[in-house]
Amino acid sequence: MSNLIAAAAFFVLLHLLVSGTRLRDALTGRIGQGPYMGLFSLASVAGLAWLGFAFAQARSEPATPLWTVGEASRHVQVGLQLLAMLLIVPGLTTPNPTSVRQEDVLERPDAVKGMVRITRHPFLWGVAVWAFGHLVVNGEPAALVLFGAMLALALFGTASIDAKRRRTLGPAYDAFTSQTSNVPFAAILSGRQTLNLGEIGAWRLLAAVAVWAALALGHPYLFGVAALP
Repeated sequence: MSNLIAAAAFFVLLHLLVSGTRLRDALTGRIGQGPYMGLFSLASVAGLAWLGFAFAQARSEPATPLWTVGEASRHVQVGLQLLAMLLIVPGLTTPNPTSVRQEDVLERPDAVKGMVRITRHPFLWGVAVWAFGHLVVNGEPAALVLFGAMLALALFGTASIDAKRRRTLGPAYDAFTSQTSNVPFAAILSGRQTLNLGEIGAWRLLAAVAVWAALALGHPYLFGVAALP
């Protein structure tokens, strides 16, 4: 378990204490944007691999579940994973100045469009829902460390990205945040935005459902555990 805790801490702190802080600014100023992105990507891949192997090792060790999982929880989990994919897939495929190397989207007149009207961080909120759903049906200590770390990273990551973009983009990003919200639907409920499902694109929603179905059906083969009740 100590190896898993160390891997989770490394992965979370790499993103929150390096990627989203002034340390990143100092590193890019010293070695350049390209080399920094290359090194950070390598560190992220290594961290994910470490996290995966450590989780598998921790799950093989005897442990008492921290909570029980009922049939209702499994049905809730299926719905949460669908919601997660409906955020993740459109979030990854919608132009967004919060995404990696898409800062120039701010220059477009339609920068706030589709999923960005719902939240300016659709991918991270999707990861948060994904992680929370896995916590619902996994009471083992190892699962709490893994999915709890991913949930914390996703939630705190939204604020980290906002701070990073605000430092580099200044007033242009402030104008963008004034029209959008971090928390899903908050800008719509406050009247700063309107919901426009047509802008999201039917193909993005269908792709999200297809990914969800593929993962749900393939879960036993990919991860050794059934996802469907």
